[in-house]
Amino acid sequence: MSKPGFLDIHRTWEDWIGMALGMLVVLSPWLTGEPNHGLGVGPEPRFVILATMLIGILVFCLAQMEYVALRRWEEGCEMVLGLGLIALPHILGYTGDGALRLWHTSLGGAIVLLAMLKLWQDWDLTDQELTGHGQ
Repeated sequence: MSKPGFLDIHRTWEDWIGMALGMLVVLSPWLTGEPNHGLGVGPEPRFVILATMLIGILVFCLAQMEYVALRRWEEGCEMVLGLGLIALPHILGYTGDGALRLWHTSLGGAIVLLAMLKLWQDWDLTDQELTGHGQ
């Protein structure tokens, strides 16, 4: 029988990366280095910041929950949040020249890819094997 590969097992560092991505999402409006939080001339900044912070905090909390007790639904929720972050510029109307659109598209894509990887790793595990995660 062959040894499992590097990406075949859900490791705790993946959960730490998920938490870091959540923090980056929360801080993204201030990381653009542009006036008006990189929104250009578009929408009211407080709605964008509120939605961004909500998504970032939820991603952080889900990754932290995975670190403590792994469940498959957490990865599904992370995928939905990542897709929501990608769609946020189109929903709130800041798809113009601002840098925040690029930040949200990139971070949302990274969240979706990480969640897909973790879901793929955990797909064939039993509930008993899931409870042993991180121990």
